Amino acid sequence: MAVQAVESATTAVSLGSAVALSCRECGERSELGPVFACSSCFGPLEVAYELPAGDPEELRRRIEAGPASIWRYAPLLPVPADVAEKPNLNPGFTQLVRADNLARELGVTGGLYVKDDSGNPTHSFKDRVVAIAVEAARAFGFTTLSCSSTGNLAGAVGAAAARAGFKSCVFIPHDLEAGKVVMAAVYGGDLVGIEGTYDDVNRFCSELIGDPLGEGWGFVNVNLRPYYGEGSKTLAYEICEQLGWRLPDQIVVPIASGSQLTKIDKGLKELVALGLVEDRPYKIFGAQAEGCSPVSRAFKEGHDVVRPVKPDTIAKSLAIGNPADGPYVLDIARRTGGAVEDVTDEEIVDAIRLLARTEGIFAETAGGVTVGVTRKLIENGQLDPALTTVVLNTGDGLKTLDAVAAGPTATIRPSLDAFRAAALS
Repeated sequence: MAVQAVESATTAVSLGSAVALSCRECGERSELGPVFACSSCFGPLEVAYELPAGDPEELRRRIEAGPASIWRYAPLLPVPADVAEKPNLNPGFTQLVRADNLARELGVTGGLYVKDDSGNPTHSFKDRVVAIAVEAARAFGFTTLSCSSTGNLAGAVGAAAARAGFKSCVFIPHDLEAGKVVMAAVYGGDLVGIEGTYDDVNRFCSELIGDPLGEGWGFVNVNLRPYYGEGSKTLAYEICEQLGWRLPDQIVVPIASGSQLTKIDKGLKELVALGLVEDRPYKIFGAQAEGCSPVSRAFKEGHDVVRPVKPDTIAKSLAIGNPADGPYVLDIARRTGGAVEDVTDEEIVDAIRLLARTEGIFAETAGGVTVGVTRKLIENGQLDPALTTVVLNTGDGLKTLDAVAAGPTATIRPSLDAFRAAALS
């Protein structure tokens, strides 16, 4: 049986410096394998490492001499040493844009940067997490890649599977943006629309894992989730390296499941532990759309429990009403002195336009959420404009064209008189 083949593969798996899976609740360790919940307390599992020891300067030199992708950080990830030689999309090392024009608009004096992950192969940060999940799928003997997705992940899985030689079958809510549907379907795998929300899609995928129909399938954000999540750490690594090997004072991260934010925090702490950056305080802020803001609401009300909501927002990539990492996001925001805030759909669109007008970056709706929340945090005094701040843009605005109405400033006859009459200059 396919399941037996996968189980036997886990005993001999080698994923670099990854040595075990560790429960985030009780701390119990288990062998590396395609599991995501602790067998003792059912808490979420994450990858535990024996990270490289030695001279930090030498490790910095090794990283800087590596490929211009996430694989420059291979020693810090659950991947084999020869990962860069395997067929994959080689995501990462995207631009950290110094956003001086946006800073002037927002009143930021301490240095404002946009980490623009729209430059990844399928134009979202999801290429990072999928690249790590692909290596786990190879190690565990899976033949089909799958996922539940709000759009960006579906495209990233389809593309990565095509490059790596896997079959793919991905599941999405039936009412996603057209651009994301096309991008997920074009790679030749199966794309299945589910009548319901993302949370309905995710529940269906969890059921499929336990059914014979799902034998031999690696669900990147379910049974491969501990490995998949580690890809988000590379955002932290790159930001610090691109800042000259130093921690940002403040970072604003969009919240869907919350995994990206928690893994960025994990990555920052690892860099400190390895001596690659100076240990000093930093604040992490979470950003949500008002129409799907269960974590923001819990933060403002002082709760530790995140109550699920039914999403209703144009920011569909963040429309997860029951975010798995929500409680951990609350812990990190409070521990670092950050916050979790939300913005309306109107504020999202205005922020998309603001970023495009000031920095020439066309963000998808999630980027509008982070920029809008950054502005709101500055206005309410929670984010210090005198400190170095990094804002994440996780995807390309071409994926969410329906969110922004735009067109020609004028339509004229092909003559100078017509142009003069339009009074544009």
